Amino acid sequence: MQPIGQIRSPYTEGREIPKGPGAKHDAEGVLELRAEFEPGLMDIEGFSHLYVIWKFDRSEGFSLTATPPTDNRPHGVFATRSPRRPNPIGLTVVELLSREGPNLRVRGIDMLDGTPILDIKPYLSNVPAEKLRRGWIAEAESR
Repeated sequence: MQPIGQIRSPYTEGREIPKGPGAKHDAEGVLELRAEFEPGLMDIEGFSHLYVIWKFDRSEGFSLTATPPTDNRPHGVFATRSPRRPNPIGLTVVELLSREGPNLRVRGIDMLDGTPILDIKPYLSNVPAEKLRRGWIAEAESR
């Protein structure tokens, strides 16, 4: 896979990104796509939110368990958002604020400045809120 662009983010170090219970992801940034991919953005302005698929390009190695900041117990890496994954791929939902050419201004950034973008897709969900389960996260938040 080759990046289609990069993230422009206010975060330059992982410790700056809000984590843990109640963390708010309100930071704004820009998804800068390479010029040759601009035609792929046609009609994107009609969506309020986007999935951004990106690469943890500064993460080294992986572990099959992780202890996230939201809990003091280890969990399987696939049940967390840990960057130390067998395939270092990240997924973030952002709010689309505006588009200027190949650049999308968004809110909800939780990636480092310069992070490679692998893909963008419109956010669509047909799962009613009452059917969603939050697993160990709900348990950790209630403690």
